[in-house]
Amino acid sequence: MTDQKNTVLAIALSLLVLIVWQYFVGFPQMERQRQEALLKQQQQQQQAQTPAQPGQPAPAAQGGAQPQLPGQGAAPTLNLQLSREAVLKASPRISIETPRLSGSIALKGAAIDDIALTQYRETIDPKSPPIVLLSPQGSPHPFYAEFGWVGGAGATIKPPDANTVWTQQGGNQLGVGKPVTLTWDNGDGLEFRRIVSVDEKYLISVENQVSNKGASPVSLFPFALIRRHGTPETLGYYILHEGMIGVLDDKLQEYTYKQIEDKKNVQFKTTNGWLGITDKYWAATLMPDTKAAIQAQFSFSQTGTQKTYQTDYLGDAQTVAPGATVSNSTRLFAGAKEVAVIDGYEKQLGLNRYELMIDWGWFYFITKPMFWAIDWIYQHVGNFGIAILLITVLIKFIFFPLANKSYASMAKMKAVQPEMAAIRERYGDDKMKQQTALMELYKKEKINPLAGCLPILVQVPVFFGLYKVLFISIEMRHAPFYGWIKDLSAPDPTNLFNLFGLIPYDPTVLPVIGQFLHMGIWPIIMGITMWAQMKLNPSPPDPTQKMIFDWMPLIFTFMLASFSAGLVIYWAWNNSLSVLQQSIIMKKNGAKIELFDNIKAMFVKKSDSKT
Repeated sequence: MTDQKNTVLAIALSLLVLIVWQYFVGFPQMERQRQEALLKQQQQQQQAQTPAQPGQPAPAAQGGAQPQLPGQGAAPTLNLQLSREAVLKASPRISIETPRLSGSIALKGAAIDDIALTQYRETIDPKSPPIVLLSPQGSPHPFYAEFGWVGGAGATIKPPDANTVWTQQGGNQLGVGKPVTLTWDNGDGLEFRRIVSVDEKYLISVENQVSNKGASPVSLFPFALIRRHGTPETLGYYILHEGMIGVLDDKLQEYTYKQIEDKKNVQFKTTNGWLGITDKYWAATLMPDTKAAIQAQFSFSQTGTQKTYQTDYLGDAQTVAPGATVSNSTRLFAGAKEVAVIDGYEKQLGLNRYELMIDWGWFYFITKPMFWAIDWIYQHVGNFGIAILLITVLIKFIFFPLANKSYASMAKMKAVQPEMAAIRERYGDDKMKQQTALMELYKKEKINPLAGCLPILVQVPVFFGLYKVLFISIEMRHAPFYGWIKDLSAPDPTNLFNLFGLIPYDPTVLPVIGQFLHMGIWPIIMGITMWAQMKLNPSPPDPTQKMIFDWMPLIFTFMLASFSAGLVIYWAWNNSLSVLQQSIIMKKNGAKIELFDNIKAMFVKKSDSKT
């Protein structure tokens, strides 16, 4: 009966692993391929169309006397025949230069639409282009932020819009400690002033002022928006959120691009909120004053094949009396989702759970402390790979009492193997008496027959936590280890199926089976260590169970081969430590170490079969 239970448990665990792998790796890969094909098809359709002048997409319609944001009702179009560089040269601009950002602000419209992250490159080559985050309308991938004022519904007030040409005052470059001022007079008694400043990281502050030189009071609503044209290519992993994000109504609000397409518009009324659009490593978010009451929304619109995603907010109306000036301030985060930076802005600005900009997931209580620990070790050793090895030792130390108890129970079970065999022989096919006798033996020797599964089960949340940290944290992006591992967040670049580069061919491009033909050196090492750990124990008497355990290392090796190298290195190192720990505990409890006997038995069986 126990053998049957163990067999069922082994089969269930194997199926669980296969399902988890398919859920987190198989399905996302297929979804990513589908998105790439769809994106390519859309681009071909767009290029075949007659290009129109770039217009303003429409946020979702709002009811009652709600004011309209700029461009509401216009049809969004893209001009894919213009390069990003050509669009940037089409109008005069104010350059942006900080230690981490470069870009510009167009005097026409004054949108923040040109931001590059100078400390991050597209590839591990330090000479590769920097990451481009924001791009202007008319370029292939428009992604930008706008700020300003709008009048109430039916109002005849003329606020600045996307076609407004601002006048620059003061310096011609925006930098740390060097704000720029833009002015515009609407000719009807209102003078608008915009002061833009930037810090040494990724925070851009915008102060909008309105002076009333007329004879009558006017009411204006402050607004800010982030707009993205076209569906961006996403990774498609279910453990990572990409799309609309914010803390609104005191809750984390997350909508993927597909979800917001289905809902069209989602609205919130809140205070102390923030909202934006996030990618895996980068984000652009709006941060209104924490005390301001805002009406926020996520929205989607489409004209033909042109899709537009927008996140925006509208503040309460402000009345500007004759001769008076009012102002409204907001902030834009446009940069890399570095943990220290995100946490720093939350504390500095009093933002409501801004740390959730980084997708720590359901195991937040594991993933973030694990990141802190790894990062702290990295600050002292200077290599994230070494930090992963050391954190593995620390984890083994934390769970040592549980593992020690588990391995001790396994050692006792090995010691009574002859008695167990005698019981099976004595009762033959009488499974009930056999099970009763085995349970009495377990009780007498204080053995838990399922104790061997505990170390594996304990590792699951830790393994997932480390996987999440390696997957989402930008700090480990392009972080090198030693030798051929130049990026711990990427899979091992070597491959057994092209003889580790001797054959100039990439087998992973093959349809259907290509995703399974990635087998680097570190995954092979990991598979060997897992196989050694399995062979440390005596072979199960049940043939089905034995077959499952014999094939499990190979199955895991193929499954984990496409995971990040840092995770595979962790698993291989953890297996090695487990073999060492289990061997010491088994020897201490007088149990025979089966590793070498089991390895020898494999070759002996092969020789016998040939004979």
